[in-house]
Amino acid sequence: MQEYHFKIYNIIICISGKPHSWEAFYVGNEGKKRKADFIIPENLEESDLCEYLADLFHEYATPTNHKTFRIS
Repeated sequence: MQEYHFKIYNIIICISGKPHSWEAFYVGNEGKKRKADFIIPENLEESDLCEYLADLFHEYATPTNHKTFRIS
């Protein structure tokens, strides 16, 4: 199963799976994962994950913490 890691406004998020079977996890400071409390739409493509997460978590953005990007 493919894994994608993102840093969204300083929150590390791991998305695993593929379109139609995504799973989302929060990643802690020690690398431990816990199931996220949000879902990824089934029809979302891998190339759209970062933008979707940025839209979902936009309330966490601040003038000094406004970057979203894929880590791996």
